[in-house]
Order: sequence, then structure tokens, then C-alpha cells
Amino acid sequence: MAKKLSEFSSAFLISAISYGILFYLNDWLTSSLAFGLGVNWIYLPAGLRLFLTLVFALPGAIGIVAASFLICWFGNFPHDLTTCLGVGLISGFAPYMARVFVVSNVRIAADLSDLNFPKLILCILIYAALSSGLHQWWYQVRDLNDAGTLNHFFVMFVGDVLGTILLIVVIKYGLNLLKKTRAIAL
Repeated sequence: MAKKLSEFSSAFLISAISYGILFYLNDWLTSSLAFGLGVNWIYLPAGLRLFLTLVFALPGAIGIVAASFLICWFGNFPHDLTTCLGVGLISGFAPYMARVFVVSNVRIAADLSDLNFPKLILCILIYAALSSGLHQWWYQVRDLNDAGTLNHFFVMFVGDVLGTILLIVVIKYGLNLLKKTRAIAL
């Protein structure tokens, strides 16, 4: 029991902290690409959301919920508990729902050992559609100015897909570079 709690806590903390750091890094790097409140043409944290929920499942989702809530609460969103809680829940559970859907319907092992490129692309598209749709629906429900429109959905979808693909490319090349560095050191 203590080991499971420790694993859950570690996954939660890794998810919350890494998501928060990448959110602010993305904000700094791509602030000129912002389309509107909570909508960006390139959103690298989308890739991290998907990655964390694929790897850590529920603890990853809950870590993202916590970080997203805090980012929303202390950020540019209205200082409203309901709005920020909804944004946090959607941010964490949209990628988790995509994970559950893909694992259940696309014949991917729960440990992701057979995840290949076509299945990953499908997972990215399902996640981006869920995340964009749920966020824009929530923004519309909460009456957040111009947010919640079809244009905002489209831009968020594109931003989530591009951000996820870019993050995967960075991770892949980083791992390849690490392998080469280790091979040279040995």
C-alpha cells in the first residue's frame, strides 16, 4: 500500500511540476502565436499532457488537473473557482479519456508496448479533438468573451496537434542524442 501511494505521489508530482514548467516555457516562447484566451497556434504542453497520461495514467491526469487549475487561477482567466476547476479537469482528463478510448478500441496494450506511429497519430487526433471540443464548450458555458467559437476550436485543435508532434520530435531526438552520447562515453 505504501509503495503504491509513493508511486502515485511521484507520478502526480512529476506530472504537475513538469506540466507547469512547460506551460510557462511555452507561454514565453510562443506568446506571439496566441489566438485568444487559452488558445494557441502551437501548444507544446498538449504533447506533455498526452505523454504523461499515456505513461502515468490516472496519477498523471490528476497532476495535470492540479497544475492547470493553479495556472488558470493565478493566470489570465477570470478569478472564478468554477471556471478554473473546469479548465483543470478538462486539461487533465481529456488526454486520459483519449488514452482510455485508444487502449480500449485501437488494440493497444495497457503498457503501451505495441504503440506504433499510426496508433500514436490516431491517439493525438482523438486527444486534440476531445481537448479542443471540451475546452471550447466550457469556455462557451462560462461565457468567456469571444472564446468557445468554432474558430477557437479549430485553432486549439491545430495547436494541440502541432504542439504534440513537436514535443514528440524533441523527445525522440533528445533520446537519440542521449544514446549517441552514451555510446561515445562507453
